Amino acid sequence: MTQYIIRRLLGAIPLLLVISVIVFIMIQLTPGGPMAAFEENPNMTPEDMARLEEQLGLNRPIHVKYYHWLMKMLQGNWGYSMTTKRPVLQEIGDRLPNTLQLMIAAYIVALSVAIPIGIISAIKQYTLFDHIMTTLAFIGQAIPIFWFGLILIIVFNVWLKNPTTGKPLFPGGGMQTYGLTGFHLMDRLYHLILPVTMLSMFLMGSYTRYTRSSMLDVIRLDYIRTARSKGLKERSVILHHALKNAAIPIVTIVALDLPGLFGGALFTETIFSWPGIGRLFFRAAQRVDYPLLMAIVLINATLIILFNLLADVLYAYLDPRIKYS
Repeated sequence: MTQYIIRRLLGAIPLLLVISVIVFIMIQLTPGGPMAAFEENPNMTPEDMARLEEQLGLNRPIHVKYYHWLMKMLQGNWGYSMTTKRPVLQEIGDRLPNTLQLMIAAYIVALSVAIPIGIISAIKQYTLFDHIMTTLAFIGQAIPIFWFGLILIIVFNVWLKNPTTGKPLFPGGGMQTYGLTGFHLMDRLYHLILPVTMLSMFLMGSYTRYTRSSMLDVIRLDYIRTARSKGLKERSVILHHALKNAAIPIVTIVALDLPGLFGGALFTETIFSWPGIGRLFFRAAQRVDYPLLMAIVLINATLIILFNLLADVLYAYLDPRIKYS
């Protein structure tokens, strides 16, 4: 297993290099660029534009720009944001905890709801409960996430009011109440309710369907019937025998979703003004902020590779028949 992990990690190096080249070229070919923000400024003369391009290194050939970026990145210098002039790693570091809070809360809610519902739906296949939960899962997968977020804001922030204070029932954006300083747990949880509901609803539909389908495949197998014939309790059969093997496809989906949420809980963070990585990426894309875009995309690609490796390792733990050599 150790040799397999080392081989996978070494193989990821040329893959990340190729990804960085492709992404760098695509970003460089994007119309506009960071200079577009200065073109409409009447105070900027052509000489000022040329001097600024020289300072930012934008007038160099594309292969030269990539070489300088790569050398600096390998030394731990990811450059500076072209819009805020702050170090890229500092920009990402300031917003990473916010995205992690949102992701962790959304995954806890989604998995806590979706997995039990999927298991019960599989056990009670074709019952009223199964039909209702399956319909809700399809609705959750079909509803556009940005539309659902706007509906949450309209209902719980605009229409519904606190009967005591007359204020909105839930905040429609931001991370904390205006005027508060420092971290306040209850206030943070209060502001997490709507964005977590939006993001977890997006996840619950697919997780419920995968759990139900995987459990249906497992509970009909011979070893489950053997476990029941030995007199084991149904709860033990489902949780300790069936669920462990049924979890393999679920692990795949969760492992592949996690990196995507890191770089792009974009709709959720944008709609609810949550200052995280997704919103940072959206603003960087609007302004074609090359260093910031490259850092976020490369970090996301690295996470995808690592979480795919983590999924493979978890396969071997969940199913002893799987061996890596």
